Amino acid sequence: MRRRPHRSPGRPPRPSGPRRTRAPLPPRHRFRIAVPVVLLAFLVSVLLIQGYTTRGFTGDQEARAGRPTDGVPRVIAGGGPVVDTTRDHLRTYHPPAKTVVLTFDDGPDPVWTPRVLAVLDHYGTPGTFFVTGQQTVRHPDVLRRVIRSGNEVGAHTFSHPDLATRSASSVDRELALTQLALAGAAGINTSLIRMPYSSTTSALDNRAWTVSRRLGEKGYVLAFIDQDTSDWRRPGARAIADAAMPEAPAGGVVLLHDAGGDRSQTVEALDRLIPRLKAQGYRFTTLADLVGTDRFTSPVGSGELWQGRIFVAAVTVSGTVVSALGVLLLVVGSLVLARCVLLLVLARHHARRHRRGPTGALRAVTRPVSVVVPAYDEELCIRKTLVSLAASDHPVEIIVVDDGSHDGTADLAESLALENVTVVRQPNGGKPSALDNGVLRASHDLVVMLDADTVFAPSTVGRLVQPFADPGVGAVAGNAKVGNRRRLLGRWQHIEYVMGFNLDRRMYDLLHCMPTIPGAVGAFRVEALRDAGMVSADTLAEDTDITMALHRAGWEIRYVPDALAWTEAPVSLRQLWRQRYRWSYGTMQAAWKHRHALVERGPAGRFGRLGLPLLAVFQILTPLLAPLIDILALYGLVFGNPLTTVLAWSGVLAVQALCAAYAFHLDGESLRPLWALPLQQIVYRQVMYLVLLQACLTAINGYRLPWQRLGRSGDVMLPPQPSTRGP
Repeated sequence: MRRRPHRSPGRPPRPSGPRRTRAPLPPRHRFRIAVPVVLLAFLVSVLLIQGYTTRGFTGDQEARAGRPTDGVPRVIAGGGPVVDTTRDHLRTYHPPAKTVVLTFDDGPDPVWTPRVLAVLDHYGTPGTFFVTGQQTVRHPDVLRRVIRSGNEVGAHTFSHPDLATRSASSVDRELALTQLALAGAAGINTSLIRMPYSSTTSALDNRAWTVSRRLGEKGYVLAFIDQDTSDWRRPGARAIADAAMPEAPAGGVVLLHDAGGDRSQTVEALDRLIPRLKAQGYRFTTLADLVGTDRFTSPVGSGELWQGRIFVAAVTVSGTVVSALGVLLLVVGSLVLARCVLLLVLARHHARRHRRGPTGALRAVTRPVSVVVPAYDEELCIRKTLVSLAASDHPVEIIVVDDGSHDGTADLAESLALENVTVVRQPNGGKPSALDNGVLRASHDLVVMLDADTVFAPSTVGRLVQPFADPGVGAVAGNAKVGNRRRLLGRWQHIEYVMGFNLDRRMYDLLHCMPTIPGAVGAFRVEALRDAGMVSADTLAEDTDITMALHRAGWEIRYVPDALAWTEAPVSLRQLWRQRYRWSYGTMQAAWKHRHALVERGPAGRFGRLGLPLLAVFQILTPLLAPLIDILALYGLVFGNPLTTVLAWSGVLAVQALCAAYAFHLDGESLRPLWALPLQQIVYRQVMYLVLLQACLTAINGYRLPWQRLGRSGDVMLPPQPSTRGP
């Protein structure tokens, strides 16, 4: 077969050593850092706008009671329902006899306001609508319809708070946002206001009166009521109409609602009330008519008009974005749930199959195996690695390829004087070059590869090579575990390895589309490596690259869960970021390099049409969208129902915990580390999101990420070997 080149023409080898100098960030790199920050800022802004402008509120039924009232002037407490405290005077207005003002609070509403307007238009009756800023920015077209019908508009604050419990700055903010909403929606301002949770002037308390005076100083005329229909209780249309009737021959200001719930009874009551009042000689008017002015609204200037339009547009955009996020959240949730179910079902089947052992008359593989260990500045780790390999219960030759180390790695390996260990020194050429060199020097047709920071159990090599009894198998993946898990970061990675990587490999093994043989523990048939073009330096994920190349060369790849290896995981967040950034970017490079497998035939096509989509969905798309679960959970805690939000997020965590517990059970691991799972979901998972996002932006931007070697601690421990259990 034609051998594929293992390095692109003209491309120099990537050094595996650490970079010695730190150059200024190039423009592209600054771009990759800036974009996630901008996206996050945009998303936070959208959620804050949407949350604040759509936050639910209770109706006027939650009126305050029990506060002192001795500071309210008698002329106000015993006066009419319209209070004017502007220009340092106190004045109230009563509706004349046989005169009714119909007022509607909490709108505009896209369902009930038009139905109320239809009844008013039918009888030629004006109404006064006290609108909230929240509803106005959400339904500006409904407000414009209210105005076109000749009705009066007053303010009911922006988010419907009890102004008597708010600071002066909070009150000013409510007023300013409401006027901004009115300007953007209809090009008007209003000097008429009704405070939320207010009723009659006789119910005013000292704190509400203080706010009333402040509103008067700002030029607002306050509207209270005479008749409270309590339509929010939905007592029936007849009861609402009866409660709206003034005591003849007096007039009255009637409180109704056109939003905040089902207002069908209010609409029906209006259809009863208006003809009934007209039959008794009542007329209908507006509050402006009671005060003796033409109107309370006035057009705004061009500057305020555009500010308002931008505000309304921002709310509209935020609503669209949040709706889209909701759809994406549904998609992500479905994918996460489907993945968990699929993993659990397939993992159980895989465990049963592995426990039964291979079918057919395959003979055990007992011939010697070559073990290749690429090493660069691994003085802290190489001793443990080689000692563990020397203790193997399977015959091995060990080839250490020193890739231009500076710390005496090669000398230390030679000084151990272990049997069957050969040390090969080469100039620094990168890990793929070291692996290829080791394979070329191997004496046997089966080669095991492992990183120099990894230790094997005595049985690992023997178990790892057994699938090669099948001549169609070209490579085998082992079970890599975290060997330094004593600290919290190590425990988090331990959970990830067991419930993520190894549980995934069980699924991929059953589906015959394994995307990655881990660099920490993998075995290869030399013939298969040659068919696949040897280990390539084209990507930063040489293990994923060679695995995909093996599929395309027509070889089978298996997974042996009891071929155990313990590798050193990053011990700091910075090192973890660098490692996963390289992994994520390298995986994308490999997937793009082997994208033509999508249209190929045979084993290559099976991998391309099954393995690549699974990789894209579960390792790129779903993790990129998964932060929506956490972001919208925070959104729900602040702006929604906290209890419902906590229960929903806990449900997601419970599903994750179930998968983790079963994965630990299959791997024979203690469940004790799972106490760190909730914290992992809150902290560790967010770091992985950001890493993947940065890797995606790097790939889109076309920047070639340089190799960055991680520091070693040498604290990998070989724990007692667990037994791999069945279901």
